[in-house]
Amino acid sequence: MPGLVPNRFLFDFELPIRYRVEPPSVTGDLDEWDEKYLLPDLCRLEGQRPFGAVYAAWNEDGLYVAASVAGKRRPLRCDPGEFWKSDHLRICVDFRDARNIKRATRFCQQFYLLPTGGGAGGDRPVGGAHKIRRAREDPPTVPPGRIRVGARITADGYGMDAQLPADCLSGFDPVEHPRIGFYYMLEDHDHGQQCLTVGDDLYWYVDPSTWATAVLAR
Repeated sequence: MPGLVPNRFLFDFELPIRYRVEPPSVTGDLDEWDEKYLLPDLCRLEGQRPFGAVYAAWNEDGLYVAASVAGKRRPLRCDPGEFWKSDHLRICVDFRDARNIKRATRFCQQFYLLPTGGGAGGDRPVGGAHKIRRAREDPPTVPPGRIRVGARITADGYGMDAQLPADCLSGFDPVEHPRIGFYYMLEDHDHGQQCLTVGDDLYWYVDPSTWATAVLAR
């Protein structure tokens, strides 16, 4: 019988996001991502096996993230209008890492990345920003099309990477504020959910205190 409180909820996690001098090409080619950028599989603390790999890096131009998923049996289902119901990756950041707050500030943002569903034919990768529920303040709006996303679809999954540009990141200041709040949710219609810390039952999409701390490390 699973515990009432997830194991990951009992820890305050801190992890590095490593500096990348040469940015990835943002084409979905994950051969450009090596293991030093791989985020830890904290889901194993619950006895779960990850179905995907998630990566993150940074430089002065912003944050870079990537994900790969394999073992899918059904075609991708991606709709930017309902991204939360799609096969997708969500990234949450807090550029002041205010660990004791329960509601988001203007330094907190949520981004979504889909391997397909964009473009005139609905067959292009797409990304965007979405408001965090019950936020005290909203960050500046990210214009449509500013999030670069690349994807390569395979017979049983996909590889995807993206750039979150520095001028779209509210409060991005790696020198003065290298510690940031960080969270990801990888969601798939075949495999379910894979998250960095806690799942929907503990309201990660509202409460930044449930996220991990990431250090923008050189």
